[in-house]
Amino acid sequence: MATGLIFDERYLLHDTGAGHPERPARLKAIGAKLRETGLWDRCTHLSPKPAPLEAIARVHDADYIERVEATCRRGQRLIDTPDCPICPQSFEIALLSAGAGLVAADAIMSGQVRNAFCATRPPGHHAERATAMGFCLFGNIAIAAAHLLSHHKLDRVAIVDFDVHHGNGTQHLFEDRADVLFISLHEHPDYQYPGTGYEHEKGKGQGEGFTLNIPLMPGSGDDLYREVFESQVIPKLEEYKPQCILVSAGFDAAEADPLGNMRVSTEGFAAMSRDLVTAAERLCEGRLLSMLEGGYDLGALADGVAAHVNTLLSASS
Repeated sequence: MATGLIFDERYLLHDTGAGHPERPARLKAIGAKLRETGLWDRCTHLSPKPAPLEAIARVHDADYIERVEATCRRGQRLIDTPDCPICPQSFEIALLSAGAGLVAADAIMSGQVRNAFCATRPPGHHAERATAMGFCLFGNIAIAAAHLLSHHKLDRVAIVDFDVHHGNGTQHLFEDRADVLFISLHEHPDYQYPGTGYEHEKGKGQGEGFTLNIPLMPGSGDDLYREVFESQVIPKLEEYKPQCILVSAGFDAAEADPLGNMRVSTEGFAAMSRDLVTAAERLCEGRLLSMLEGGYDLGALADGVAAHVNTLLSASS
């Protein structure tokens, strides 16, 4: 079986303005690296479609969806916070970014591909139910998870987020539910945006115990990430037995990244990817859906994505 790849030039139309770290050049660097390494031709290319509004509304308030659309169409340059720049095309591109996860989920569940990586923008894991945050408009990975639960009738899915920033949006959207396990490794919230993701945040009500936050001190590198994967991430996945593993794949824990203070190498990202692929093979017939989040040094981002995609391909060959 194959590895699916979603990459579309339309994602470049989301204009964040000069000097913004979440810029179109990120995807250009990824595309160039995948072609240069031959990984591009080894993937099965899937075409994204805009997510239908009902899919977005599974996790976001209807009033918020309407407000994002109206704000973009008015030509405003920001929404909700100064770090969320937009342009007139941003609403449509955000729908296309969220829609990539739905297309990938359908391809995985139908058996067309074994796993998939979605190179999309804007990213999504900071978006709250009714607020844009941290470069994110809609919760891409959360929308994909909700689609697997609702449309494909799965009972349990797990989301593993290794972005350097805590996935506050994803956590808050599912923290009161037991059908989504959320695991986040991130730089400690005392030192890093958005200031959430402490160990004591474990979910609420029926969701208590289904959130696992692993805050790591600045300067953490491959060895510590490897240790917590072996001691916490993989055992938690094995205990939960998800029917699909989703990955918020941020590459801003790289040593060169301007927004993080961590020291993960390209091989470190490959090692985390191997552990997740192996867990998916063991627990859920290889079903793994990965979506791009952060990563702002172009070289480290491209190298990390290439290592990640290569690992997905190794499992599907």
